[in-house]
Amino acid sequence: MKALVYRGSGRREWAEVPDAALIDPTDAVVRITATTICGTDLHILRGDVPQVEPGRVLGHEAVGIVEQVGQAVTGLEPGHRVLVSCISACGRCRYCRASIYSQCLGGGGWMLGHRVDGTHAEYVRVPFADWSTHVLPDSVTDEDAVMMSDILPTAFETGVRNGAVQPGQAVVVVGPGPIGLAVITTARLFTPGLIIAVGRSSGRLAAAKRFGADIALSAADDPVAAVAELTGGLGADVAVEAVGAPETFELCTRLVRPGGRVANIGVHGESAALHLQQLWARNITITTGLVDTSTTPALLAMSVAGRLDPSQFVTHRFALPEMEAAYDLFERAAETGALKVVLSR
Repeated sequence: MKALVYRGSGRREWAEVPDAALIDPTDAVVRITATTICGTDLHILRGDVPQVEPGRVLGHEAVGIVEQVGQAVTGLEPGHRVLVSCISACGRCRYCRASIYSQCLGGGGWMLGHRVDGTHAEYVRVPFADWSTHVLPDSVTDEDAVMMSDILPTAFETGVRNGAVQPGQAVVVVGPGPIGLAVITTARLFTPGLIIAVGRSSGRLAAAKRFGADIALSAADDPVAAVAELTGGLGADVAVEAVGAPETFELCTRLVRPGGRVANIGVHGESAALHLQQLWARNITITTGLVDTSTTPALLAMSVAGRLDPSQFVTHRFALPEMEAAYDLFERAAETGALKVVLSR
């Protein structure tokens, strides 16, 4: 089969690799019908995730058709159309029983495109298939479903839910890329009083307004002063970091009011300064987190009910063999205006 292979920092190749095959009795093999590229894949290519070894097939988001199931799989059959979750879960360990699937002790967690071959391929082996897939209703398209493989649960869980967004509050989202836009989308479910986007790209700031931000601020200006003015001098109740850079994390700690919360989503490849000499007396809560995907069923239900529109994230479409071209475009998102690209059979 063909797949997108990580060849080391800054290098990738659409190449022929061994066919995906069952290894464990809890596995399934899924024929990919739709996948998408994540900012995390770009972090891997930049060398920010050293656990990913050269030779690994990238990708952790997909929709596809079940081709084979292991002997221990009970909830899937060949022919089922499924959402492949970005997080795998054994379903048995202490963390899985608490729905904290990202910290699975049974061999799960973030596996696809990280510790095992991922979804940027014609076929993928899905570990712990009963717990790591969702059978899709006919009313949910492949494109909509693949948006719920990672970005929407990530934004909802590690941004909105960890940030404890409440009605009437002021929320700042630093980094209006796909994840930041998904934060804006899911934060609106809690009717905050004010949503402010902070970013560098004029195109993505315009997108933030389309997705529901009330105010879009350029990071080149003085967002700390602007947010203070918009909030009566207090600052934001919640500041969400959706970039993964030291300067944006530190900016979030300056944007938040006393008693507020900083919710970090971004994938960080280097250390950031934590200015405790300024923060210790301000009652600031800082959260980090890898998505658990425990909210995926709820997000799917909202999509079916028409309460959530995942289709607005898709800006570009490619055929699966055009993987290299899709990466080229996504890497130049500031120039191309790409939000999410979908690759389909």
